[in-house]
Amino acid sequence: MTDLCLRQVTQDNWQAALSLSVHPDQRQFVAEYEPVVAIALSKAYIRLGGATWSPYAIYQGTDMVGFVEFAHWPDAPDQCWIFHFFIDQRYQRRGYGKGALELLIELVKREHTACAALLLVVHPENHRARRLYLGAGFRPTDTLRWGEPVYQLPLGRRT
Repeated sequence: MTDLCLRQVTQDNWQAALSLSVHPDQRQFVAEYEPVVAIALSKAYIRLGGATWSPYAIYQGTDMVGFVEFAHWPDAPDQCWIFHFFIDQRYQRRGYGKGALELLIELVKREHTACAALLLVVHPENHRARRLYLGAGFRPTDTLRWGEPVYQLPLGRRT
């Protein structure tokens, strides 16, 4: 899996990203609408909530296998959020989710030095995602956002 990487979604690959999808049983965990990537790109374009949204395609070699979006707000630069993280249904159960999450954590540490914590929400019934995030060091915060539990990964920086 040494060829796994994150690449920003740009004018060169956005159309290919639109073809990514999750299994129908997983839609409730990722986004309410299809294609998921169209909603994520819209957030980046309109800067929803005043945030900076950064969409990334997940590649294994030349194959686009998934998607993730990273966001941060100017009034809280020490907190960075993960949204719409998924592996396309054709590529699931191959370790790409774990590898991509590790790459995203490294990217945040390297390029967003003000970020002291990485946060995300997890649907309570998404047991596979909860295992993935707990395995990467995320811990529940006992708070809810958008009606879902918030998980946090401290990045070892002082705010």
